[in-house]
Amino acid sequence: MAIEADAFYAMLGIAMRAGALTLGESGVLKAIASGKAAFVLLDGGASERTRKMFADSCEHYGVRLMVTAQERLGQAIGKPGRMSAAVAKGTLAGKLLSLAGEE
Repeated sequence: MAIEADAFYAMLGIAMRAGALTLGESGVLKAIASGKAAFVLLDGGASERTRKMFADSCEHYGVRLMVTAQERLGQAIGKPGRMSAAVAKGTLAGKLLSLAGEE
């Protein structure tokens, strides 16, 4: 089920401006492997290959994977077309999880 809460996407934009997000396929995979990612966001419009790659990596390293509504991830962070983002561990990650109803 995709995240629909508008407050979540507003806070995601704040997290982007605060530098708490890692973007791009290789950057997100590196954040997962290094233990810096609290959780990973994947756009609902991501390809099956992309979904599998991130699902496998997150499962291997024990990182939560969450799916956003289609095209909302890029829109919320001000970078349309982005398919993935890793949220750094910290206070903003906890707030985002509570807004998503995951904590």
